[in-house]
Amino acid sequence: MLNKRTYTSLIAVLAFAFLQACTKNEDIPLEQRTEDVIYDKTDINGVYAEQALTNIYTFLPKGFNRVGNAFLDAATDDAVASDLVSNNINLLSKGTQSSTQTADEAYATNYGGIYRANLFLSKIDIVPVLTTTKQYWKAEARFLRAMFYFELAKRYGGVPLIGDKVLTPDDNAALPRNTYDQVVQYIVTECDAVSPLLQKEPVTQSGRATQGAALALKSRVLLYAASPLNNPGNDPAKWTAAAAAAKAVIDLNYYALNSSFVAAFVNRADKEVILGFQQAKNSNLERANAPIGYTTDLYASTGTTSPTQELVDAFPMNNGQAINAAGSGYNAATPYANRDPRFNATIFYNGAQWLGRAVQTYEGGSDKPNTAVTQTKTGYYLRKFLPDLSTASNYGLVDHNFSIFRYAEMLLNYAEAINESGDVLANRTIAYTQLTNIRKRAGITAGAGSLYGLKANMTQAEMRDAIRLERRIEMAFEEQRFWDVRRWKTAATDFNKILHGMKITMTAPGIFTYQVVSVEPIVFIAPRMYLYPFAFPELQANPALTQNPGW
Repeated sequence: MLNKRTYTSLIAVLAFAFLQACTKNEDIPLEQRTEDVIYDKTDINGVYAEQALTNIYTFLPKGFNRVGNAFLDAATDDAVASDLVSNNINLLSKGTQSSTQTADEAYATNYGGIYRANLFLSKIDIVPVLTTTKQYWKAEARFLRAMFYFELAKRYGGVPLIGDKVLTPDDNAALPRNTYDQVVQYIVTECDAVSPLLQKEPVTQSGRATQGAALALKSRVLLYAASPLNNPGNDPAKWTAAAAAAKAVIDLNYYALNSSFVAAFVNRADKEVILGFQQAKNSNLERANAPIGYTTDLYASTGTTSPTQELVDAFPMNNGQAINAAGSGYNAATPYANRDPRFNATIFYNGAQWLGRAVQTYEGGSDKPNTAVTQTKTGYYLRKFLPDLSTASNYGLVDHNFSIFRYAEMLLNYAEAINESGDVLANRTIAYTQLTNIRKRAGITAGAGSLYGLKANMTQAEMRDAIRLERRIEMAFEEQRFWDVRRWKTAATDFNKILHGMKITMTAPGIFTYQVVSVEPIVFIAPRMYLYPFAFPELQANPALTQNPGW
């Protein structure tokens, strides 16, 4: 797992990044800031030690355009990458990933984070900071380590558990894989241990691990462990445990759904965000994802992500009814009118307002000129995570908060787990409550019986479908669907088909016709693609590491 070449290069990169952040004493040359300097037995403030802890946070999932400048969701039925050239995301969306050509490869990165956490935990007792401060820091490092193991397990299944050992190049690298269930149990045990030791909200530093973050990680881990991919016998006890874990986050009575669906993504601190990856204010998302016609000497947009017609059609009307439901009010001649408000906040469509003009994704329009190498393939661009710039004249610097965990997910986790834990009316009643709360916040109108467009008296199977739909539209582009469809074990169907877009033709000024067209296929080779392959160099470095089936 850690051969000398990998170990040396990894530590060199991490040390450089860490030392660049140090400001305690500029008289100390960078190359002399050793572990003895970082973990200083005379530093009552623990300045360098805290910077070492902060460095571990850089290994957390960063989301957004991170796989070949594409969202991970561009390897699902929700989107495709806009560019025409080869893109790493296509290794995932077309089933061409292999042990010698990988995308989203996270093995070395997450073990790098585990190494840094273990090193911190082995050294921090030397530093004479306050006992309460040290307790928080240790708990944060343990939480982060558990998070890194989850990132590994959801990709690879069982992986080697190292415990607290700080591996060196001279240690035996032949470490066998633990089972998936053993990794899950390790993560859950760590979450249980550290949650009471972490700070409780509110905290002064956004982005730090809290009690809520540990409980949210436990919720997601147990939900995955209860799902069909990892629970083939459908043990109801696993669903009950997952429901209890999600309920524990809700019962903290701190987090809440923001009245604005967009706010959680553009505020550094928000009561809906349980843990977010923090970064400096920027306009990177606007430039990467807004329609390509918005380009001047002041700004340039590259429209890298093209949401699919499949995702567009998944959004209901603003009365909560599916677009194909009788009486929904959907009109194919004006397909984007009166839709779920989350649709408007997620998708740039023809006619949407941005930077003082209407988006033009009709054939030959400013945002689909059919002359650019990169333009929308589907007639849509990605708007989610962006502030309202409909009347602005330029991109400003704003917070882009990638929510690793947010409260809406906990409600959906609870709804799914309680519905699956037993086919009884009481469970479905609880699930209804979570879904209606989310739809109410979205701005869907109540309708008869205040079910916000949901069918009354659903069966367990109907509720399952409703929860999965709500999860798709509420959590779009938050790196959920890629993993959800795998854990539900429906990828062989959901991710094996031709994806579609909308061809829009302007027949007269302001008059358009709409035609659904095929765009490109998505491919899923079952069962091997339910897990990632270990990269060939990792297999060479660790001879005890066995490859996943089919690779």
